Amino acid sequence: MKVVIVGGVAGGASAAARLRRLDEQAEIVIFERSGYISYANCGLPYYIGGIISDADDLTLQSPKSFNSRFNVSVNVLHEVIGIDAASKCVSVRNLSTGEEFTESYDKLILSPGAKPTMPQLPGLDNERIFTLRTVEDTMGIHAFIEQFKPKRAVIAGGGYIGIEMAENLRHLGLDVTIVQRPKQLLNTLDQDMASFVHAKMRAEGITLKLGSSVTGFESNGSGLNVLLKDEAPISTDMVLMAVGVSPDTSLAKLAGLELGIKGSIVVNEHMETSLKDIYAVGDAVEVKHYITGDKALISLAGPANKQGRIAADNICGIQSVYRGTQGSSVIKLFDLTVATTGINEAAAVKAGLSYEKLVLSPASHAGYYPGGKIMTIKLLYEKESLRILGAQIVGGDGVDKRIDVIATSIRAGLKVTELQELELAYAPPYSSAKDPVNLAGFMADNIVNGRVKQFHWDEIPALRQDENAFLLDSRTPGEYARGYAEGFVNIPLDKIRQRIGEIPAGKRVYVMCQSGLRSYIACRMIEQLGFECYNFSGGYRFYNSVYTEQATAQQCWPCGMDK
Repeated sequence: MKVVIVGGVAGGASAAARLRRLDEQAEIVIFERSGYISYANCGLPYYIGGIISDADDLTLQSPKSFNSRFNVSVNVLHEVIGIDAASKCVSVRNLSTGEEFTESYDKLILSPGAKPTMPQLPGLDNERIFTLRTVEDTMGIHAFIEQFKPKRAVIAGGGYIGIEMAENLRHLGLDVTIVQRPKQLLNTLDQDMASFVHAKMRAEGITLKLGSSVTGFESNGSGLNVLLKDEAPISTDMVLMAVGVSPDTSLAKLAGLELGIKGSIVVNEHMETSLKDIYAVGDAVEVKHYITGDKALISLAGPANKQGRIAADNICGIQSVYRGTQGSSVIKLFDLTVATTGINEAAAVKAGLSYEKLVLSPASHAGYYPGGKIMTIKLLYEKESLRILGAQIVGGDGVDKRIDVIATSIRAGLKVTELQELELAYAPPYSSAKDPVNLAGFMADNIVNGRVKQFHWDEIPALRQDENAFLLDSRTPGEYARGYAEGFVNIPLDKIRQRIGEIPAGKRVYVMCQSGLRSYIACRMIEQLGFECYNFSGGYRFYNSVYTEQATAQQCWPCGMDK
Protein backbone atom coordinates (compact mmCIF):
# COMPACT_ATOMS: atom_id res chain seq x y z
CA MET A 1 0.00 0.00 0.00
CA LYS A 2 1.26 3.45 -0.95
CA VAL A 3 -0.07 6.51 0.88
CA VAL A 4 0.65 10.05 -0.31
CA ILE A 5 0.10 12.87 2.17
CA VAL A 6 -0.26 16.49 1.05
CA GLY A 7 0.87 18.72 3.92
CA GLY A 8 3.28 17.78 6.67
CA VAL A 9 2.29 19.83 9.70
CA ALA A 10 -0.24 18.82 12.39
CA GLY A 11 -2.71 16.56 10.58
CA GLY A 12 -0.37 15.25 7.89
CA ALA A 13 2.54 14.44 10.19
CA SER A 14 0.20 12.81 12.71
CA ALA A 15 -1.32 10.65 9.96
CA ALA A 16 2.10 9.59 8.69
CA ALA A 17 3.35 8.58 12.13
CA ARG A 18 0.17 6.62 12.89
CA LEU A 19 0.28 4.87 9.52
CA ARG A 20 3.79 3.68 10.18
CA ARG A 21 2.92 2.41 13.65
CA LEU A 22 0.08 0.40 12.12
CA ASP A 23 1.80 -0.81 8.93
CA GLU A 24 5.54 -1.26 8.73
CA GLN A 25 5.34 -2.30 5.07
CA ALA A 26 3.40 0.69 3.72
CA GLU A 27 5.13 3.21 1.46
CA ILE A 28 4.44 6.67 2.87
CA VAL A 29 5.28 9.88 1.02
CA ILE A 30 4.79 13.43 2.33
CA PHE A 31 4.81 16.54 0.14
CA GLU A 32 5.08 19.83 2.04
CA ARG A 33 5.33 23.12 0.16
CA SER A 34 7.07 24.98 2.99
CA GLY A 35 10.59 24.19 4.13
CA TYR A 36 9.50 22.58 7.39
CA ILE A 37 7.35 19.75 8.69
CA SER A 38 5.82 18.98 12.05
CA TYR A 39 6.41 22.45 13.42
CA ALA A 40 4.74 24.22 16.33
CA ASN A 41 2.38 26.80 14.76
CA CYS A 42 1.21 27.88 18.18
CA GLY A 43 4.75 28.66 19.28
CA LEU A 44 5.60 31.02 16.43
CA PRO A 45 4.68 34.31 18.20
CA TYR A 46 6.82 33.35 21.19
CA TYR A 47 9.94 33.02 19.05
CA ILE A 48 9.37 36.51 17.70
CA GLY A 49 8.95 37.80 21.27
CA GLY A 50 12.11 36.07 22.46
CA ILE A 51 10.32 33.75 24.90
CA ILE A 52 11.49 30.84 22.73
CA SER A 53 15.09 31.70 21.97
CA ASP A 54 16.17 28.84 19.70
CA ALA A 55 14.46 28.58 16.31
CA ASP A 56 15.21 24.85 16.23
CA ASP A 57 12.79 24.40 19.13
CA LEU A 58 9.91 25.30 16.79
CA THR A 59 10.37 22.17 14.70
CA LEU A 60 9.31 18.97 16.41
CA GLN A 61 10.81 16.86 13.62
CA SER A 62 13.06 17.55 10.65
CA PRO A 63 12.60 15.69 7.37
CA LYS A 64 15.73 13.67 8.21
CA SER A 65 14.69 12.76 11.75
CA PHE A 66 11.15 11.92 10.64
CA ASN A 67 12.47 9.63 7.95
CA SER A 68 14.93 8.05 10.33
CA ARG A 69 12.27 7.24 12.92
CA PHE A 70 9.26 6.46 10.74
CA ASN A 71 10.77 5.54 7.36
CA VAL A 72 8.64 8.17 5.63
CA SER A 73 9.80 9.93 2.46
CA VAL A 74 9.50 13.62 3.37
CA ASN A 75 9.72 16.13 0.52
CA VAL A 76 9.75 19.75 1.65
CA LEU A 77 9.51 22.65 -0.81
CA HIS A 78 7.33 20.40 -2.96
CA GLU A 79 3.85 21.61 -3.88
CA VAL A 80 1.11 19.30 -5.09
CA ILE A 81 -0.58 21.20 -7.94
CA GLY A 82 -3.10 18.65 -9.19
CA ILE A 83 -4.96 15.44 -8.39
CA ASP A 84 -6.09 12.87 -10.95
CA ALA A 85 -8.51 10.77 -8.93
CA ALA A 86 -9.30 8.48 -11.85
CA SER A 87 -5.70 7.40 -12.37
CA LYS A 88 -4.86 7.85 -8.66
CA CYS A 89 -1.88 10.14 -9.01
CA VAL A 90 -0.88 13.65 -8.03
CA SER A 91 1.11 16.28 -9.94
CA VAL A 92 3.98 17.77 -7.95
CA ARG A 93 6.20 20.81 -8.47
CA ASN A 94 9.66 21.01 -6.90
CA LEU A 95 9.73 24.62 -5.73
CA SER A 96 13.54 24.67 -5.64
CA THR A 97 14.09 23.55 -9.23
CA GLY A 98 10.72 24.12 -10.93
CA GLU A 99 10.66 20.47 -12.03
CA GLU A 100 7.22 18.87 -12.25
CA PHE A 101 6.41 15.16 -11.96
CA THR A 102 3.61 12.78 -11.01
CA GLU A 103 3.36 10.47 -8.01
CA SER A 104 0.96 7.56 -7.79
CA TYR A 105 -0.99 6.59 -4.69
CA ASP A 106 -3.30 3.93 -3.35
CA LYS A 107 -4.61 6.25 -0.65
CA LEU A 108 -4.33 10.04 -0.54
CA ILE A 109 -4.56 12.26 2.56
CA LEU A 110 -5.04 16.00 2.12
CA SER A 111 -3.82 18.20 4.97
CA PRO A 112 -3.33 21.59 3.29
CA GLY A 113 -4.32 23.61 6.36
CA ALA A 114 -5.59 27.16 6.22
CA LYS A 115 -4.19 30.39 4.85
CA PRO A 116 -4.37 33.89 6.30
CA THR A 117 -7.41 35.81 5.14
CA MET A 118 -6.16 38.78 3.12
CA PRO A 119 -8.78 41.39 2.25
CA GLN A 120 -8.16 43.23 -1.01
CA LEU A 121 -6.90 46.55 0.32
CA PRO A 122 -4.79 49.20 -1.41
CA GLY A 123 -1.15 49.18 -0.35
CA LEU A 124 -1.26 45.61 0.97
CA ASP A 125 1.94 44.72 -0.91
CA ASN A 126 4.03 46.99 1.34
CA GLU A 127 7.13 45.15 2.59
CA ARG A 128 6.32 46.24 6.14
CA ILE A 129 3.07 44.25 6.16
CA PHE A 130 3.29 40.66 7.40
CA THR A 131 1.23 37.56 8.06
CA LEU A 132 2.10 34.78 10.50
CA ARG A 133 1.31 31.21 9.56
CA THR A 134 4.55 29.38 8.73
CA VAL A 135 8.09 29.17 10.05
CA GLU A 136 9.18 31.23 7.04
CA ASP A 137 6.73 33.96 8.07
CA THR A 138 8.20 33.87 11.56
CA MET A 139 11.76 34.19 10.35
CA GLY A 140 10.79 37.10 8.10
CA ILE A 141 9.21 39.04 10.97
CA HIS A 142 12.09 38.21 13.29
CA ALA A 143 14.67 39.38 10.72
CA PHE A 144 12.74 42.60 10.08
CA ILE A 145 12.64 43.43 13.79
CA GLU A 146 16.34 42.66 14.18
CA GLN A 147 17.32 44.83 11.21
CA PHE A 148 14.98 47.80 11.43
CA LYS A 149 14.28 47.98 15.19
CA PRO A 150 10.63 49.10 14.81
CA LYS A 151 9.11 51.13 17.63
CA ARG A 152 5.43 50.83 16.65
CA ALA A 153 3.25 48.02 15.35
CA VAL A 154 -0.36 47.77 14.26
CA ILE A 155 -2.12 44.42 14.36
CA ALA A 156 -5.23 44.07 12.20
CA GLY A 157 -7.37 41.47 13.94
CA GLY A 158 -8.07 40.52 17.54
CA GLY A 159 -8.11 36.73 17.44
CA TYR A 160 -5.60 34.32 18.96
CA ILE A 161 -2.64 35.10 16.70
CA GLY A 162 -3.27 38.85 16.86
CA ILE A 163 -3.41 38.87 20.66
CA GLU A 164 -0.40 36.59 21.11
CA MET A 165 1.61 38.76 18.74
CA ALA A 166 0.48 41.90 20.58
CA GLU A 167 1.83 40.46 23.83
CA ASN A 168 5.12 39.39 22.27
CA LEU A 169 5.73 42.65 20.43
CA ARG A 170 4.93 44.52 23.64
CA HIS A 171 7.45 42.27 25.37
CA LEU A 172 10.02 43.60 22.89
CA GLY A 173 9.11 47.16 23.85
CA LEU A 174 7.03 48.15 20.83
CA ASP A 175 3.99 50.40 21.06
CA VAL A 176 1.20 48.14 19.86
CA THR A 177 -2.25 48.97 18.53
CA ILE A 178 -4.88 46.34 17.73
CA VAL A 179 -7.48 47.34 15.15
CA GLN A 180 -10.53 45.10 15.25
CA ARG A 181 -13.75 45.49 13.25
CA PRO A 182 -15.93 43.71 15.84
CA LYS A 183 -16.27 45.57 19.12
CA GLN A 184 -14.47 42.91 21.13
CA LEU A 185 -11.41 40.67 21.06
CA LEU A 186 -11.63 36.86 21.00
CA ASN A 187 -15.00 35.96 19.52
CA THR A 188 -15.01 32.68 21.45
CA LEU A 189 -15.88 34.83 24.49
CA ASP A 190 -19.09 36.64 25.17
CA GLN A 191 -18.80 40.41 25.35
CA ASP A 192 -19.09 40.48 29.15
CA MET A 193 -16.21 38.02 29.62
CA ALA A 194 -14.13 39.82 26.99
CA SER A 195 -14.18 42.90 29.26
CA PHE A 196 -11.48 41.26 31.40
CA VAL A 197 -9.31 40.74 28.31
CA HIS A 198 -9.73 44.35 27.19
CA ALA A 199 -8.82 45.65 30.64
CA LYS A 200 -5.66 43.50 30.76
CA MET A 201 -4.51 44.56 27.30
CA ARG A 202 -4.99 48.24 28.11
CA ALA A 203 -3.25 47.82 31.47
CA GLU A 204 -0.23 46.41 29.62
CA GLY A 205 -0.07 49.48 27.39
CA ILE A 206 -1.73 48.06 24.28
CA THR A 207 -4.07 50.43 22.44
CA LEU A 208 -7.37 48.90 21.36
CA LYS A 209 -9.35 50.32 18.47
CA LEU A 210 -12.48 48.18 18.59
CA GLY A 211 -15.21 48.67 16.01
CA SER A 212 -12.65 50.14 13.59
CA SER A 213 -12.02 49.01 10.01
CA VAL A 214 -8.76 49.09 8.04
CA THR A 215 -9.31 50.45 4.53
CA GLY A 216 -5.76 50.48 3.18
CA PHE A 217 -2.10 51.38 3.66
CA GLU A 218 0.18 54.19 2.48
CA SER A 219 3.95 54.60 2.73
CA ASN A 220 5.05 57.64 4.71
CA GLY A 221 8.79 57.59 4.19
CA SER A 222 10.35 55.50 6.94
CA GLY A 223 7.08 53.72 7.83
CA LEU A 224 3.49 53.50 6.71
CA ASN A 225 0.06 54.80 7.53
CA VAL A 226 -2.78 52.44 8.32
CA LEU A 227 -5.93 53.98 6.84
CA LEU A 228 -9.14 53.59 8.82
CA LYS A 229 -12.77 54.08 7.83
CA ASP A 230 -14.05 57.46 9.09
CA GLU A 231 -11.04 57.83 11.43
CA ALA A 232 -7.60 59.38 11.36
CA PRO A 233 -4.85 57.07 10.04
CA ILE A 234 -2.35 55.40 12.36
CA SER A 235 1.35 55.91 11.68
CA THR A 236 3.38 52.77 12.32
CA ASP A 237 6.60 50.93 11.48
CA MET A 238 5.07 47.51 10.77
CA VAL A 239 1.70 45.79 10.37
CA LEU A 240 0.59 42.24 11.07
CA MET A 241 -2.49 41.08 9.21
CA ALA A 242 -4.31 38.67 11.52
CA VAL A 243 -7.94 39.01 10.51
CA GLY A 244 -8.47 35.26 10.38
CA VAL A 245 -7.81 32.21 8.24
CA SER A 246 -9.69 30.42 5.48
CA PRO A 247 -9.41 26.81 4.28
CA ASP A 248 -6.66 26.34 1.70
CA THR A 249 -8.68 24.17 -0.66
CA SER A 250 -7.85 25.32 -4.18
CA LEU A 251 -6.32 21.90 -4.88
CA ALA A 252 -9.42 20.10 -3.60
CA LYS A 253 -11.64 22.31 -5.75
CA LEU A 254 -9.59 21.53 -8.87
CA ALA A 255 -9.88 17.83 -8.09
CA GLY A 256 -13.66 18.06 -7.93
CA LEU A 257 -14.04 17.22 -4.26
CA GLU A 258 -17.29 18.24 -2.60
CA LEU A 259 -16.82 21.51 -0.75
CA GLY A 260 -18.74 22.91 2.20
CA ILE A 261 -18.88 26.14 4.18
CA LYS A 262 -16.36 28.77 3.10
CA GLY A 263 -14.95 26.33 0.56
CA SER A 264 -13.89 23.72 3.12
CA ILE A 265 -13.57 20.04 2.24
CA VAL A 266 -16.59 17.92 3.11
CA VAL A 267 -15.66 14.68 4.92
CA ASN A 268 -17.60 11.96 6.69
CA GLU A 269 -16.91 10.71 10.22
CA HIS A 270 -14.09 8.52 8.87
CA MET A 271 -12.40 11.61 7.32
CA GLU A 272 -13.22 10.34 3.81
CA THR A 273 -13.92 12.92 1.10
CA SER A 274 -16.46 12.60 -1.70
CA LEU A 275 -13.90 10.81 -3.91
CA LYS A 276 -12.87 7.24 -3.23
CA ASP A 277 -9.55 6.67 -1.43
CA ILE A 278 -9.04 10.39 -0.73
CA TYR A 279 -9.11 11.56 2.88
CA ALA A 280 -8.80 15.08 4.30
CA VAL A 281 -7.89 16.35 7.77
CA GLY A 282 -7.07 19.53 9.66
CA ASP A 283 -7.97 23.17 9.22
CA ALA A 284 -9.20 22.66 5.64
CA VAL A 285 -12.08 20.33 6.51
CA GLU A 286 -15.65 21.03 7.52
CA VAL A 287 -16.47 19.51 10.89
CA LYS A 288 -19.58 18.89 12.93
CA HIS A 289 -19.79 21.08 16.01
CA TYR A 290 -20.00 18.69 18.93
CA ILE A 291 -22.48 20.86 20.85
CA THR A 292 -24.89 22.10 18.19
CA GLY A 293 -24.42 19.46 15.49
CA ASP A 294 -24.05 22.26 12.94
CA LYS A 295 -21.41 22.37 10.24
CA ALA A 296 -18.41 24.39 11.39
CA LEU A 297 -14.86 25.48 10.67
CA ILE A 298 -12.67 25.26 13.79
CA SER A 299 -8.92 25.62 13.33
CA LEU A 300 -7.19 23.95 16.26
CA ALA A 301 -4.09 21.77 16.50
CA GLY A 302 -5.65 19.14 18.78
CA PRO A 303 -8.52 18.22 16.43
CA ALA A 304 -6.15 18.25 13.42
CA ASN A 305 -3.86 15.72 15.09
CA LYS A 306 -6.80 13.49 16.06
CA GLN A 307 -8.22 13.63 12.54
CA GLY A 308 -4.85 12.61 11.08
CA ARG A 309 -4.80 9.60 13.39
CA ILE A 310 -8.40 8.68 12.49
CA ALA A 311 -7.70 8.87 8.75
CA ALA A 312 -4.69 6.58 9.21
CA ASP A 313 -6.75 4.13 11.25
CA ASN A 314 -9.39 3.84 8.56
CA ILE A 315 -6.80 3.42 5.81
CA CYS A 316 -5.40 0.51 7.82
CA GLY A 317 -8.81 -1.10 8.34
CA ILE A 318 -9.59 0.20 11.84
CA GLN A 319 -13.12 1.64 12.01
CA SER A 320 -12.26 4.90 13.76
CA VAL A 321 -14.64 7.88 13.79
CA TYR A 322 -14.40 11.60 14.47
CA ARG A 323 -17.38 12.72 16.53
CA GLY A 324 -17.01 16.47 16.17
CA THR A 325 -15.14 19.45 17.53
CA GLN A 326 -16.20 21.36 20.64
CA GLY A 327 -13.60 24.12 20.34
CA SER A 328 -11.65 23.76 23.58
CA SER A 329 -8.91 26.40 23.65
CA VAL A 330 -6.65 28.33 26.00
CA ILE A 331 -4.51 31.44 25.53
CA LYS A 332 -1.98 33.28 27.68
CA LEU A 333 -2.27 37.07 27.91
CA PHE A 334 0.63 38.32 30.03
CA ASP A 335 -0.29 36.93 33.49
CA LEU A 336 -3.90 36.26 32.49
CA THR A 337 -5.23 32.96 31.15
CA VAL A 338 -8.35 32.76 28.98
CA ALA A 339 -9.95 29.41 28.18
CA THR A 340 -13.15 28.25 26.49
CA THR A 341 -14.92 25.06 25.56
CA GLY A 342 -18.20 24.41 23.79
CA ILE A 343 -20.32 27.38 22.75
CA ASN A 344 -20.79 30.84 24.19
CA GLU A 345 -24.02 32.68 24.83
CA ALA A 346 -24.07 34.35 21.42
CA ALA A 347 -23.77 30.95 19.71
CA ALA A 348 -26.48 29.45 21.92
CA VAL A 349 -28.86 32.25 20.90
CA LYS A 350 -27.99 31.76 17.23
CA ALA A 351 -28.60 28.01 17.54
CA GLY A 352 -31.99 28.63 19.12
CA LEU A 353 -31.15 26.74 22.30
CA SER A 354 -33.10 27.27 25.51
CA TYR A 355 -30.30 27.80 27.98
CA GLU A 356 -29.42 29.11 31.40
CA LYS A 357 -26.17 30.79 32.39
CA LEU A 358 -24.33 31.25 35.64
CA VAL A 359 -21.27 33.27 36.57
CA LEU A 360 -19.02 32.73 39.58
CA SER A 361 -15.72 34.16 40.77
CA PRO A 362 -13.92 31.57 42.92
CA ALA A 363 -10.27 31.55 43.99
CA SER A 364 -7.78 29.25 42.29
CA HIS A 365 -6.93 27.56 45.59
CA ALA A 366 -7.63 27.67 49.33
CA GLY A 367 -7.88 31.23 50.59
CA TYR A 368 -5.58 30.67 53.57
CA TYR A 369 -2.73 29.50 51.32
CA PRO A 370 -0.77 32.45 49.83
CA GLY A 371 -0.95 33.35 46.16
CA GLY A 372 -4.50 32.44 45.25
CA LYS A 373 -5.95 34.20 42.20
CA ILE A 374 -9.58 34.95 41.43
CA MET A 375 -10.98 33.45 38.25
CA THR A 376 -14.31 34.23 36.61
CA ILE A 377 -16.27 31.28 35.23
CA LYS A 378 -19.25 31.62 32.93
CA LEU A 379 -21.05 28.36 32.30
CA LEU A 380 -24.01 27.62 30.02
CA TYR A 381 -26.37 24.66 30.14
CA GLU A 382 -29.55 23.59 28.39
CA LYS A 383 -32.60 24.21 30.57
CA GLU A 384 -34.56 21.03 29.94
CA SER A 385 -31.83 18.42 29.52
CA LEU A 386 -29.27 20.12 31.83
CA ARG A 387 -26.67 19.33 29.16
CA ILE A 388 -23.54 21.46 29.55
CA LEU A 389 -23.25 23.70 26.48
CA GLY A 390 -19.99 25.50 27.17
CA ALA A 391 -17.82 27.47 29.53
CA GLN A 392 -15.54 30.51 29.49
CA ILE A 393 -12.95 31.13 32.19
CA VAL A 394 -10.68 34.13 32.70
CA GLY A 395 -8.14 34.31 35.51
CA GLY A 396 -4.67 33.29 36.64
CA ASP A 397 -3.48 29.94 37.96
CA GLY A 398 -5.76 26.96 37.55
CA VAL A 399 -7.87 28.18 34.64
CA ASP A 400 -6.55 25.49 32.29
CA LYS A 401 -7.31 22.75 34.80
CA ARG A 402 -10.93 23.84 35.25
CA ILE A 403 -11.67 24.23 31.56
CA ASP A 404 -10.30 20.74 30.93
CA VAL A 405 -12.53 19.27 33.64
CA ILE A 406 -15.58 20.94 32.09
CA ALA A 407 -14.55 19.93 28.56
CA THR A 408 -14.22 16.33 29.74
CA SER A 409 -17.59 16.53 31.48
CA ILE A 410 -19.18 17.64 28.20
CA ARG A 411 -17.73 14.62 26.38
CA ALA A 412 -18.82 12.33 29.20
CA GLY A 413 -22.38 13.63 28.87
CA LEU A 414 -22.62 14.83 32.46
CA LYS A 415 -25.51 17.04 33.48
CA VAL A 416 -24.52 20.42 34.87
CA THR A 417 -25.79 19.41 38.31
CA GLU A 418 -23.44 16.41 38.28
CA LEU A 419 -20.44 18.73 38.39
CA GLN A 420 -21.04 18.96 42.15
CA GLU A 421 -20.37 15.22 42.43
CA LEU A 422 -16.94 15.22 40.78
CA GLU A 423 -14.18 14.15 43.14
CA LEU A 424 -11.26 16.36 42.19
CA ALA A 425 -7.77 16.48 43.66
CA TYR A 426 -7.37 18.88 46.56
CA ALA A 427 -4.45 20.34 48.46
CA PRO A 428 -4.25 23.99 49.61
CA PRO A 429 -1.66 25.07 46.97
CA TYR A 430 -3.81 23.71 44.13
CA SER A 431 -7.50 23.96 44.95
CA SER A 432 -10.15 24.15 47.64
CA ALA A 433 -12.12 21.31 49.18
CA LYS A 434 -14.98 22.63 47.06
CA ASP A 435 -13.29 23.04 43.70
CA PRO A 436 -14.50 25.88 41.42
CA VAL A 437 -16.03 23.25 39.13
CA ASN A 438 -17.92 21.78 42.09
CA LEU A 439 -19.12 25.28 43.00
CA ALA A 440 -20.54 25.69 39.49
CA GLY A 441 -22.41 22.43 40.01
CA PHE A 442 -23.74 23.58 43.39
CA MET A 443 -24.96 26.83 41.82
CA ALA A 444 -26.69 25.00 38.99
CA ASP A 445 -28.32 22.57 41.41
CA ASN A 446 -29.68 25.46 43.48
CA ILE A 447 -31.06 27.19 40.39
CA VAL A 448 -32.55 24.03 38.87
CA ASN A 449 -34.25 23.08 42.14
CA GLY A 450 -35.55 26.58 42.83
CA ARG A 451 -33.50 27.25 45.96
CA VAL A 452 -32.24 30.45 44.45
CA LYS A 453 -33.29 32.78 41.65
CA GLN A 454 -30.69 34.88 39.89
CA PHE A 455 -30.42 38.09 37.87
CA HIS A 456 -27.75 39.35 35.49
CA TRP A 457 -25.86 42.57 34.77
CA ASP A 458 -27.93 43.55 31.75
CA GLU A 459 -31.14 43.51 33.84
CA ILE A 460 -29.91 46.14 36.31
CA PRO A 461 -30.85 49.29 34.34
CA ALA A 462 -34.49 48.14 34.21
CA LEU A 463 -34.45 47.13 37.88
CA ARG A 464 -33.34 50.65 38.85
CA GLN A 465 -36.60 51.90 37.35
CA ASP A 466 -38.77 49.19 38.93
CA GLU A 467 -40.70 50.54 41.91
CA ASN A 468 -41.22 47.01 43.22
CA ALA A 469 -37.50 46.18 43.27
CA PHE A 470 -35.16 46.78 46.23
CA LEU A 471 -31.45 46.64 45.32
CA LEU A 472 -29.19 45.47 48.15
CA ASP A 473 -25.40 45.28 48.41
CA SER A 474 -24.44 42.73 51.08
CA ARG A 475 -20.70 43.55 51.24
CA THR A 476 -18.95 45.30 54.09
CA PRO A 477 -19.11 49.10 54.35
CA GLY A 478 -15.43 49.29 53.41
CA GLU A 479 -15.95 47.32 50.21
CA TYR A 480 -19.01 49.38 49.37
CA ALA A 481 -17.09 52.62 49.86
CA ARG A 482 -14.47 51.54 47.31
CA GLY A 483 -17.10 51.14 44.59
CA TYR A 484 -20.71 50.06 44.16
CA ALA A 485 -23.42 49.67 41.59
CA GLU A 486 -25.63 52.73 41.60
CA GLY A 487 -28.99 52.19 43.25
CA PHE A 488 -27.82 49.41 45.57
CA VAL A 489 -28.25 50.04 49.30
CA ASN A 490 -25.54 48.67 51.58
CA ILE A 491 -26.70 46.28 54.30
CA PRO A 492 -23.80 43.94 55.24
CA LEU A 493 -24.61 40.24 55.26
CA ASP A 494 -24.03 39.87 58.98
CA LYS A 495 -26.43 42.75 59.76
CA ILE A 496 -29.37 41.71 57.57
CA ARG A 497 -31.32 39.95 60.32
CA GLN A 498 -31.10 43.01 62.57
CA ARG A 499 -31.89 45.45 59.74
CA ILE A 500 -34.54 43.47 57.87
CA GLY A 501 -36.99 46.26 58.63
CA GLU A 502 -35.12 48.52 56.23
CA ILE A 503 -36.33 46.38 53.31
CA PRO A 504 -39.77 47.65 52.28
CA ALA A 505 -42.50 45.05 52.66
CA GLY A 506 -43.79 43.52 49.46
CA LYS A 507 -40.78 44.41 47.34
CA ARG A 508 -38.64 41.92 45.45
CA VAL A 509 -35.06 41.98 46.74
CA TYR A 510 -32.04 41.86 44.39
CA VAL A 511 -28.77 41.17 46.19
CA MET A 512 -25.17 41.71 45.07
CA CYS A 513 -21.86 40.97 46.81
CA GLN A 514 -18.26 40.78 45.62
CA SER A 515 -18.32 37.27 44.13
CA GLY A 516 -21.86 35.91 44.54
CA LEU A 517 -21.35 33.77 47.65
CA ARG A 518 -22.42 36.23 50.36
CA SER A 519 -25.33 37.42 48.26
CA TYR A 520 -26.47 33.80 47.90
CA ILE A 521 -26.35 33.36 51.69
CA ALA A 522 -28.23 36.66 52.06
CA CYS A 523 -30.88 35.47 49.59
CA ARG A 524 -31.47 32.24 51.49
CA MET A 525 -31.88 34.28 54.66
CA ILE A 526 -34.13 36.94 53.13
CA GLU A 527 -36.34 34.36 51.37
CA GLN A 528 -37.01 32.67 54.70
CA LEU A 529 -37.83 36.02 56.27
CA GLY A 530 -40.72 36.44 53.87
CA PHE A 531 -39.33 38.19 50.77
CA GLU A 532 -38.86 37.15 47.15
CA CYS A 533 -35.11 37.35 46.57
CA TYR A 534 -32.74 37.21 43.57
CA ASN A 535 -28.98 36.66 43.65
CA PHE A 536 -26.68 38.55 41.26
CA SER A 537 -24.71 36.13 39.06
CA GLY A 538 -21.00 36.93 39.10
CA GLY A 539 -20.75 39.50 41.89
CA TYR A 540 -19.70 43.14 41.86
CA ARG A 541 -16.26 42.25 40.48
CA PHE A 542 -17.87 40.90 37.31
CA TYR A 543 -20.40 43.73 37.12
CA ASN A 544 -17.69 46.36 37.50
CA SER A 545 -15.56 44.83 34.74
CA VAL A 546 -18.48 44.79 32.29
CA TYR A 547 -19.69 48.31 33.02
CA THR A 548 -16.20 49.79 33.15
CA GLU A 549 -15.59 48.33 29.69
CA GLN A 550 -18.82 49.83 28.39
CA ALA A 551 -17.89 53.20 29.83
CA THR A 552 -14.39 52.99 28.33
CA ALA A 553 -15.86 52.19 24.93
CA GLN A 554 -18.11 55.24 25.17
CA GLN A 555 -15.37 57.44 26.68
CA CYS A 556 -17.78 58.63 29.37
CA TRP A 557 -19.77 57.39 32.33
CA PRO A 558 -23.27 56.65 31.08
CA CYS A 559 -26.22 57.26 33.35
CA GLY A 560 -26.50 54.68 36.11
CA MET A 561 -22.90 53.46 36.07
CA ASP A 562 -20.83 52.49 39.06
CA LYS A 563 -19.64 55.06 41.54
